[in-house]
Amino acid sequence: MPVLHSTYSPLFVFRNGFVSTVYSGLIRSVKLEQERKRIELRDGDFLDLDWSYAGSKTDKLILCFHGLEGNGQRPYLTATAKLFNENDIDAICVNFRGCSGEDNLKFRSYHSGATEDLEDVLQYVLDLNRYSEIYLYGVSLGANLILKYLGERNDVPTQVKAAVAVSVPADLNGSCLELLKPKNRPYANRFLNHLTKKLINKAVKYPDDLSYEEFCTINTLRDFDEVYTAKAHGFKDASDYYEKSSCLQFLPNIKTRTLIINALNDSFLSPECYPVKEAKENPNLFLEMPKNGGHVGFIDKRNVYYNEKRALEFVLKS
Repeated sequence: MPVLHSTYSPLFVFRNGFVSTVYSGLIRSVKLEQERKRIELRDGDFLDLDWSYAGSKTDKLILCFHGLEGNGQRPYLTATAKLFNENDIDAICVNFRGCSGEDNLKFRSYHSGATEDLEDVLQYVLDLNRYSEIYLYGVSLGANLILKYLGERNDVPTQVKAAVAVSVPADLNGSCLELLKPKNRPYANRFLNHLTKKLINKAVKYPDDLSYEEFCTINTLRDFDEVYTAKAHGFKDASDYYEKSSCLQFLPNIKTRTLIINALNDSFLSPECYPVKEAKENPNLFLEMPKNGGHVGFIDKRNVYYNEKRALEFVLKS
């Protein structure tokens, strides 16, 4: 499909990508009542799923996947879940391994390409036999995950009717290089601080898998992926992890109706993260590139963001 024209036009102050990103990540709040359920994964680990429900019984469900070091209570997920609940669609905000306030059980954790965990969540939902329509919604790392899942296989369940991916780092190497630039140092340092705090616990628990000397070499996000992410998840190194987990290569194969929303002023994204060619050549792939929005900062009226409204519009047309 051709690239979509975006109608997003925020207030002047939020046209600054830094302002919209920081406000959305640190200041925005959303109230939503959620019910937590724990599921066991195929390797014996667990995931916590935060459910919220429509006002009446429904056969429609949206699965929401967060970004790096996020969780199922982040406003960018709960706001989406709330909007869908108000429109007769149940919602699950998925907490990745180790992101629900409790350490996971394995040395491994989550990463941008861990579609086996998405598969387990989806299978759990399918086994409930309650939903005939399922939608996937991912933000940042979670967006890369759902796009990789949809494009790497030919057996996506027929119940999966549509997907929406927001602020997608479609080329992980390019996105990492952007995050390492001085303009993004506050973000990168914040991510790294959260990641290394968690890793300390793993180093204590699994001394044979991660030595103190290795831990001390971590100074950047790429170092973290080199020392931990790659090693813990079966990749040769960080470059191998980025190459194999980037969703960009899988976009031509997507057969599910899918919308990507990437702001042109998103400082986390490299030029390769805007898949214009792939969208034009795949009739199932819709690409919208608003001029503003930063990274998951599509601020709009009444605390309902533009990307959330577009997600609802898109799935209702599926």
